[in-house]
Amino acid sequence: MTDPRSLTRAHFDYVVPATTRWSDNDMYGHLNNAVYYELFDSAINGWLITGAGADVLALPELGVVAESGCRFFRELEYPGLLDVGVRVERLGRSSITYALGLFGAEQDDPAAVGHWVHVYIDRTSRSPVPIPAAVRELLETAERLRT
Repeated sequence: MTDPRSLTRAHFDYVVPATTRWSDNDMYGHLNNAVYYELFDSAINGWLITGAGADVLALPELGVVAESGCRFFRELEYPGLLDVGVRVERLGRSSITYALGLFGAEQDDPAAVGHWVHVYIDRTSRSPVPIPAAVRELLETAERLRT
């Protein structure tokens, strides 16, 4: 596995800008840890919605988070411009493992690196199902472009 501190924007398949909000700060004056997860979730789903044309609210399959984590390297705060990077680490039959990077404005080293595992399940039975075709196509294309 690559050392997370060595990742740069160039290592990510999709990078989206974000801004911090006043309410994102905690009592210590930096972004609350939960905000990092919100940014990761928004970046992943934004990529799937725009890149795959997937209506994640209407698909018969649900992408649920089975695992997540984050390593924090540097504080971020309000006000601030950020970039959130998403990278496909593993593409399985019914699951996707993402690496995520959170970068401060004009910084190439990550302030935080996360991981996220989506498992696709049937909306009704809640049993694992294959990744939806449009989502798989987008993620396979990203993997091919990287190699």
